[in-house]
Amino acid sequence: GFNLLGWGVDLKMSRSSASAGWDRHITIFSPEGRLYQVEYAFKAVRAAGSTTVAVRGADTVCVITQKKVPDKLTDASSVTSMFQITPRIGCGMTGLTPDVRLQASIARQLAVDHEYNFGYEIPVSYLAKKMADRAQVFTQHAYMRPLGAALTLIGYDDELGPQLFKTDPAGYFVGYKACATGAKDQEATIFLEKKLRGNPTLSGDETIQLAINTLQTVLNADLKATEIEVGVCSKSQPLFRLLSVS
Repeated sequence: GFNLLGWGVDLKMSRSSASAGWDRHITIFSPEGRLYQVEYAFKAVRAAGSTTVAVRGADTVCVITQKKVPDKLTDASSVTSMFQITPRIGCGMTGLTPDVRLQASIARQLAVDHEYNFGYEIPVSYLAKKMADRAQVFTQHAYMRPLGAALTLIGYDDELGPQLFKTDPAGYFVGYKACATGAKDQEATIFLEKKLRGNPTLSGDETIQLAINTLQTVLNADLKATEIEVGVCSKSQPLFRLLSVS
């Protein structure tokens, strides 16, 4: 009787471990064709608790992120989710802070290498592709984990105008008219779809205002200037710049 009980416990454990096995390996598909660890990386981006919104207008592109200072003793100037990749390309990051910083360093290295090798600054679309390619590699090797960070890249191209691209932990990237990432991203996307129905032509101020309004609406709060970071590139000022608190 004792032996049978022991076997029952073993069988139960083996069944539970088998059902959980798809969670434990990045490189193994579940029977439904899903990669759970990659899906969990998307959840990590949302679980970080901040929201990023970006909008592309006629001659301006804007990205806005929440600035969350963890506690009162933290130096607020050292907390950021906005990174300058090159003089003309900026990036709003969403996700786990250490992964976000690594992604920013990788993007800067890729941009510098491209300019050194080819003699001209990397286009936003190509940088997004290179970053997405790296993220995809992280989903197919067992000795890596996907990075819990999503990138929203903006820049102004002399030939193509304002550029907005987003990459995710799975290695997918695409250009956008407007997009949202992180917590409450679906609510923000629905709000943006309503506002951009009919493809309105947005001026520079309207582009920035729409991004701020979207963030305030989905968070249901009046945001102070110290609680957000706004990055902008435009035809008149193609260099990436952060708007000051004032």
